[in-house]
Amino acid sequence: MSINLKRVRTLKEGTIKAGPVLLWMSRDQRAKDNWALLFGQKLALKQKAPLAVVFCLVPEFLGATTRQYHFMLKGLQEVEQNLGKKNIPFFLLTGSPEEELPKFIREYHVSSLVKDFDPLRIKRSWTEAVAGRIDIPVYEVDAHNIVPCRIASPKQEYGAYTFRPKIRRLLPEFLEEYPPLRKHPFPWKEKRMAHDFFRSFRTLRVDTVSEASWIKPGEKAALQVLRRFIGKKLASYDSRRNDPTADGQSGLSPYLHFGQISAQRIALEVSTYPPVSPLVKGGSKGGVSREAFLEELIVRRELSDNYCLYNQNYDNLEGLPEWAKKTLHAHKNDKREYLYFRDQFENGQTHDDLWNAAQMEMVKRGKMHGYMRMYWAKKILEWTESPEKAMEIAIYLNDRFELDGRDPNGYAGIAWSIGGLHDRAWNERPVFGKIRYMSYNGCKSKFNIKNYIHSVQSMEGES
Repeated sequence: MSINLKRVRTLKEGTIKAGPVLLWMSRDQRAKDNWALLFGQKLALKQKAPLAVVFCLVPEFLGATTRQYHFMLKGLQEVEQNLGKKNIPFFLLTGSPEEELPKFIREYHVSSLVKDFDPLRIKRSWTEAVAGRIDIPVYEVDAHNIVPCRIASPKQEYGAYTFRPKIRRLLPEFLEEYPPLRKHPFPWKEKRMAHDFFRSFRTLRVDTVSEASWIKPGEKAALQVLRRFIGKKLASYDSRRNDPTADGQSGLSPYLHFGQISAQRIALEVSTYPPVSPLVKGGSKGGVSREAFLEELIVRRELSDNYCLYNQNYDNLEGLPEWAKKTLHAHKNDKREYLYFRDQFENGQTHDDLWNAAQMEMVKRGKMHGYMRMYWAKKILEWTESPEKAMEIAIYLNDRFELDGRDPNGYAGIAWSIGGLHDRAWNERPVFGKIRYMSYNGCKSKFNIKNYIHSVQSMEGES
C-alpha cells in the first residue's frame, strides 16, 4: 500500500506493543479515499493486528445544533456499514475525547493511535490532552487537504497570491489516485454491541434547529452530487457561480465539511473535464470553469486551513491583518445609520429585504449561497455597534444554521468579509474604513434580486 509519508506527522513517539491499531476519526468521516484510514491499515497490516475506528460524539460542540448533528450521524451510520464490509469495527463514544479516548485505549490494549488533521483550536487541544494521557505512538494524517497543510507552507500566508504558487508546485506530488482500502485480514476479537446512533445523541443537550431535508447525507450521496455537478453544472460554473438565482454552485460544501467526500476525489474527477486540460488562459469554456472551480476547491479552501493553523485568533479581530485592525479601530465610533441586535439578525428583521432573504435562506436550508455570504457578513459589520460584535454575531449565526459551520472556510470567509483577511485595502469610507464594501445596488447589477427573494420565500417546505 503506497502512502506518501509526508502526509503523516508523528505527534508522540513510543514503543509499539501487541494490540490493535485505532483510527480516531473526527474531521474526515468516510471509509473511502481516506489517507488517515489507509495509513492506519498500513500500520495494522505491518503489525498483523486488528484495525478499528472510533468516533467521539461531543456535546455542545461550538454551537452545533440538531441540524448538524443529524446530518453527521446519518453519515456516520453509512461509515459504520462500509467499514463493516472491510472487517473494520466502528465504535461511537459519547463525551469528551480527552476522557473517553484514553479509557478506550486502555480497555482494548490499543498499540498505536492514528488521527486525522484539524487546525481548529479545540481539536488541537483535544489531541494534546489525549496524547498526554496515553503511552503509545500517536500519528496525525492530513486527510482533508490535497497538499498537507504543514507541507504547503510553514507559516501564515498573506493571501491567495502568495499561497497559489506553493500549492501548484506541490500538486503533482500529492494529487494522486488513492489505493483501495483492503478487507482487513486480522479480525477484531473483542465483543462489541451494535450502536444506536440517535439514542446516544439524545443523551446530549443540543439546541433544536430543523433538519435540512433537501440534502441527503453520506458518502454515496456526496459522490452522486459530485457527478451531477460535473455533468450538468461544471461547464457553466464560471459564469453562474456568483448568481444566487442560477443554481450554479456545486452544493458540496456540507459534504466537504464533514469529510463525507474527499477534496482530492473531487479534484481528480473534475480534472478530467473537459478531456483537454487547459490550466491556462484561453482554454475551452469548460476548461475555464473547471479552473475557476479548482481554484476555490484547492487554493482558497486550503488557504483557510493555513489561516486557522498558523493564527490562533482566527475567530476574532486579533487575527486580522494589521492594516485592517488599524482602519476598523479608526472607524469604530462612526455613526451607524442602522443598529440591530443579534435576535433581529437571526430572525431576518432588518430594513434590507435582500439581507433578510439571505439570512432566511440559511435558517431554512442550512446553506446560504456563497456570494450572498459575503454581502450578509459585510452588512452585519455595517449595522452593529463594533467590528468585534459584528464578528461575534456572524460566527454565531453561521455556526448555528449552516451545515458547514464551525469550519476554517467559515472563519476565513467571515474574517475576509469583516476584516480584510487575504484582501487589500480599498477606498476609505465610514464604518468600513478601508475594508472592501458591498452594496444593495451592486448586487442588483449582478443578479435579479426580486427573483432571489421570491425563491427564498418559497422555501418554506424545504426546512
